[in-house]
Amino acid sequence: MFKRIGATLVASLLAMMLTGCLLSPGKFISSMDLRKDGQFSFAYKGEIYLLALSKMAGQGAVGKARFEVQPCQDGEGNDRKCTASEVAQQKKDWLEEQKGAAEKSKKDAESAKAFLGGIDPSDPKAAEELAARLRRQAGFRSVLYKGDGLYLVDFAIAGRLDHDFVFPTIERFAMANVFVQASRRNDGTVRIDAPAFGPNAGGSPFAAMMGGMDGMTGAGDSKGSKDGAAKAPVADGEFTITTNGTILSNSTDEGPKPDPLGQRMTWAVNPRTPAAPMALIKLGN
Repeated sequence: MFKRIGATLVASLLAMMLTGCLLSPGKFISSMDLRKDGQFSFAYKGEIYLLALSKMAGQGAVGKARFEVQPCQDGEGNDRKCTASEVAQQKKDWLEEQKGAAEKSKKDAESAKAFLGGIDPSDPKAAEELAARLRRQAGFRSVLYKGDGLYLVDFAIAGRLDHDFVFPTIERFAMANVFVQASRRNDGTVRIDAPAFGPNAGGSPFAAMMGGMDGMTGAGDSKGSKDGAAKAPVADGEFTITTNGTILSNSTDEGPKPDPLGQRMTWAVNPRTPAAPMALIKLGN
């Protein structure tokens, strides 16, 4: 049983690595300001969930696998007592299976470590090691690890948008899913997308896998899970874009509103969000 749980968790983790779906917003407030001369500022304050790698490793390693004789059957499909030779064959097959599983687990762990930039997901100190790595990156004013994959962050950065901008990025990570992306085009327009703040975020592989963990480990629902079992994060926040550029397109329900900084677009981000935030803005005069 535990071996199957461990294999499923590792497979889920590796699948999420391939799609980059390792991060998810929780409760937050975020804003982006874009001036028509290309100057911009971006801020995100609140929760970021990272798959609880050390907890996953612990879930898969619970208990120690032991050989158990499986019932043998007669010619009519009824259970019967196994002979000594049949028991010996069962144990031989089981040992070979255990050896193969151990080798695969080792390879998967090495792959996970390489993907996470050298951080060992089975190390209890991995989460704090990642927090320290984030604190070194420009823009992260504070990073606090709260346990179970939850980080509280305060991020703010400003500059000139003469190149693409993506949040978040993590040093030495092979990839990570995008919360907010600003793409500069050759025609002087900037497209801003926030896919992690959209309606599909709640149905991400992260949420599905976390729900699967609860089911496999006998955890309760989100109102009363056992022993702090993992819960799928839910995005709950607000994203605002202000600009004095020309807004060519946007995904708000009510459209841009007047603002002292020019115009303002605001999205409430929750499971009822109809569309991911998007805005196309023309720079220049």
